[in-house]
Amino acid sequence: MGISQHDPQPNLGRLHPDHTLGWIRRIWPIAALRRKLYMLAIFAGLLASAATALVPLVVGQGINAAAAGSTLNWWALLLLLLAVVGFCCRFAYRYALFRLAHHVEADLRNLIFEHLTEMSFEYWDRTQTGQVISRANSDVRSVQLMFAFLPLVFIQGILLVMGVVSMLLMSPKLTLIALTSLPFVFFVGMRLRNKVLPLSWVVQERMAEIATVISENVEGAQLVRAFVQESNQIKLLARSARRLRWAATAVADTRARYGPLIETLPRFALAFVLLTGGLMAIDGSIGVGEIVAFNAYMVIITRPFMFAGFVLVQYQKAAAAAQRIFEILDRKPDIHDPEPSCSSRYSGSRRLERGRVSFEDVTFTYSGRESTPVLVDFCLDISPGEMVALVGRVGSGKSTVARLLPRFYDVDSGSVRMDGLNVKQAQLDDLRRAVVVVPDEPFLFASSVRYNVTFANPEAGDAKINEALQDAAALDFVMAMPQGLETVLKEKGADLSGGQRQRLAIARAFLADPAVLVIDDATSAIDTRVEQRLYTALRLRRSNRTTIIISHRLSTVAQASRVIFMSEGRVAADGDHRRLLEDNTEYAEVLTQPPGVTSQPVSANIEQPSYAEVLTQPPGATSVPQV
Repeated sequence: MGISQHDPQPNLGRLHPDHTLGWIRRIWPIAALRRKLYMLAIFAGLLASAATALVPLVVGQGINAAAAGSTLNWWALLLLLLAVVGFCCRFAYRYALFRLAHHVEADLRNLIFEHLTEMSFEYWDRTQTGQVISRANSDVRSVQLMFAFLPLVFIQGILLVMGVVSMLLMSPKLTLIALTSLPFVFFVGMRLRNKVLPLSWVVQERMAEIATVISENVEGAQLVRAFVQESNQIKLLARSARRLRWAATAVADTRARYGPLIETLPRFALAFVLLTGGLMAIDGSIGVGEIVAFNAYMVIITRPFMFAGFVLVQYQKAAAAAQRIFEILDRKPDIHDPEPSCSSRYSGSRRLERGRVSFEDVTFTYSGRESTPVLVDFCLDISPGEMVALVGRVGSGKSTVARLLPRFYDVDSGSVRMDGLNVKQAQLDDLRRAVVVVPDEPFLFASSVRYNVTFANPEAGDAKINEALQDAAALDFVMAMPQGLETVLKEKGADLSGGQRQRLAIARAFLADPAVLVIDDATSAIDTRVEQRLYTALRLRRSNRTTIIISHRLSTVAQASRVIFMSEGRVAADGDHRRLLEDNTEYAEVLTQPPGVTSQPVSANIEQPSYAEVLTQPPGATSVPQV
């Protein structure tokens, strides 16, 4: 279950980079990938238009022939042939157009998703999930509909021209009367366009607002129920729905005012044509067949006007949707790969295998969150293979260190180096393969255990998978599942305990085999004996890996050979766990807070080590059998 990790990347086009162009011209490079379908649709549409334009002429000539006493067999066969050609061509161009539109929809949605995967953590910090979902779904759908109908406007325009030319050949006078409504239709259409465009933008924003409310309530359903806030959330959604209703009603009201007028104006002209044509037929200046044909042509040229009201509204919706999509696709990632000249001095990931980590006078502030820097002139050097614990009060900058190393964020000043290379000069793929961060709340896909564990290394075989699970103390509970590695987990691993989710995430990190492993409080839900087993395996089998542990937990910190105590974004103390306990009262105070003793109940079948034992045992000591 889950998306195959081996599927090839689709051949996606790109938006035209010129922001001054109209939205259709900017999206056209994506549609141009299927230009053969487009040309087929246009060619078939032209043939269908020609067949349609010839029908009134054939009917008129047939009536005149019948009035003169001639046989109608050939005229009937010609009409039948035109009907068959018209049917085949209409089928061909509609099939091609809608297939083209669906290709544009799929490519545009894939392009958005591809671009979102390149966006930095800072972008996601200030972007609502519902807004993104709305733009990738309803906005893309609006653009797709326009690409399906816009070529029909061209075809209808060709049909209009053919009809007008045919009418001119029969009677210039009647043609001029028929066209008197065109300026008024154009004026009304422009009024409709100017009113619908801003309203369409509001509608799209309101739909995104509702998507955000629903998304947050689905993800936070347990929180809503726990605090008995169902009624308040329903009111919040109802308020958003009312706002959408107002905007959508305003669009409907505008369409109701102007749409029928656009469709009706040509019919007034038709009435005058019939009156004038009838008088001309009585005078004998025009034949009955021409009057019938002219009437049919009036119906033909009226269709584009009837179609125009619908298309104008759809066009404005698509234009508003396209601008919202462009807001995503035009935004450049804040963090990106270096220029080739900057990265040419190292040979890919081979340069990032040792695991030496250096922070040199790093200052960093989260954009838009606070004015005070989280890290100030922060300096730290970690040797390859070293196991270091970062300890400090909440807000001291521990997790920020973990985020800066794989370049989830860029420093304001100073530099972060790995194996002597500034991380800004490393390719992001290489850097993030070399540095893996395991957070305290790991994410698991609604897929199999195998898919989740092998996410970073899809080619891993069962032996490697079992070894990683064993080292993460997760093999026993995975093998006890109904289908073992093939057991499908619920969304976000909801059918697992917090400790089980953390152990699977650690196994996933082990299987990725990074040079630097950062465990950001990722053992907080694991009991201390299992945790000791995990770290013992980490030391014995993976001793060449640099490990950074971020925790307030005594049993976790005690595993490290070196402890960095952080305070107010700086290194306040550096040494081994026992010495810092003796020499630094603030460090002892942070670690001896009640929440730091243990965060999870321990299995009844395992004897829990006392607080004093955990506090005083040397780094690496364990009473658990060696793994």
